[in-house]
Amino acid sequence: MIKHKAMKKRISIITALVLVLASCQKKQEPIEISPEEFHASVDKVIEVMIHDIFSPPVASRIFAYPNIAAYEIIALKNDSYNSLAGQVTGLQSIPKPESDENINYEIAALVAHMDLNKRLIFSEERIESFRDSLYNIWSEKNEPVFTASKQYGLQVSDFIGKWMDKDNYKETRTMPKFSVNSEDPSRWQPTPPAYMNGIEPHWEKIRPFAIDSAQQFKPVPPPEFSMEKDSDFYKEVMEVYEVRKSMIGKGDKSEEIAIAQFWDCNPYVSVTRGHLMFATKKITPGAHWIGISKIASRKTNADFAKTVYAYTKTSIAIADAFISCWDEKYRSNLIRPETVINEYIDDSWEPVLQTPPFPEYTSGHSVVSGAAAVALTDIFGDDFAFDDDTEVAYGLPVRSFTSFNQAANEAALSRMYGGIHYRAAIDVGIKQGRDLGKFVVSKLDMTKG
Repeated sequence: MIKHKAMKKRISIITALVLVLASCQKKQEPIEISPEEFHASVDKVIEVMIHDIFSPPVASRIFAYPNIAAYEIIALKNDSYNSLAGQVTGLQSIPKPESDENINYEIAALVAHMDLNKRLIFSEERIESFRDSLYNIWSEKNEPVFTASKQYGLQVSDFIGKWMDKDNYKETRTMPKFSVNSEDPSRWQPTPPAYMNGIEPHWEKIRPFAIDSAQQFKPVPPPEFSMEKDSDFYKEVMEVYEVRKSMIGKGDKSEEIAIAQFWDCNPYVSVTRGHLMFATKKITPGAHWIGISKIASRKTNADFAKTVYAYTKTSIAIADAFISCWDEKYRSNLIRPETVINEYIDDSWEPVLQTPPFPEYTSGHSVVSGAAAVALTDIFGDDFAFDDDTEVAYGLPVRSFTSFNQAANEAALSRMYGGIHYRAAIDVGIKQGRDLGKFVVSKLDMTKG
């Protein structure tokens, strides 16, 4: 009996040891990271930004810093890419790990990306849930590699976070609201239905990434306000008015309306139902072009490093485009077509799209689209045909393009079809964006060879 108990105890100990050894062996599995994990991290932060309703300029900042953090980690150990330290304003070299042992740099890049995303949004629990699901998978596969990679990713996130906190964003949160000049008929006025204050009137004070200053690509002034029938401004007003009237005869299925709706990208759309007003949630212009970055990366089967590179270069161009554009918006402070047409021409006229809450000139989508298209062309080449399914999640069909520049041209023209911009804001805006984009890609030496 004693021998039997001893035997059973010995078997239990051996079984426990076998289970421990099996567990240890399981945790030594290699962890393979694909570009899809990074796409998923980007998609998650876009989902949260839509939920939290971030303005287009602020959204561009949220894209840029996490992407830069991930890129810097990848560039540290990838011979094909150069660090952005010394190339982007104020950015110094990230700290190197004390030891390479057990560090998977792709995991570290994802950890840094997710951690900075969490710092930059409001609904942190949504990022945490996504992050923890990946943490559990990595930990189960290889605890030592996961732990070392996580620690290094968080170290870099802290480093980039300190640099990020010096970009004047926090200071602009306490600056005064935009003051509306109701006595000057040329100046921007809040528009229906919500009549919101002008958003981010101090965005030109945000530290730029690649451009020298917010004023570097200052555009020519808009046509001078005048309702004289032979003035350039009046002709532009009437163009917007007549384009909208021509659509009414074509019905809601017109190509112009389809284009306007596809590129709407207004996170501030207010809907009124009786006495109830609520907001519908959409992506921003920057998020649309980040989505196109994903499409191009997938189409070319870009590896993890090139995927991060594409997102990073594009997000820097987008972020600087918003700084440049917003600098001009609040300098020229031009009134929107809806306000002018309702006041002087037809008080029942309505645009196809809801007018966003900030001054008219230049067109933000035009500037951002021009800059993003140049960056993406630099990465993936000209005449890059693609099917844009970015808006499918919002009930809109796929649109196909022969190049990034064709897509940018359509995005710019959509503002005219939408009834929210004059011709000059579109034409000058896309030139402003393309000039800025060319500067960004020529300044940033990100690839070797």
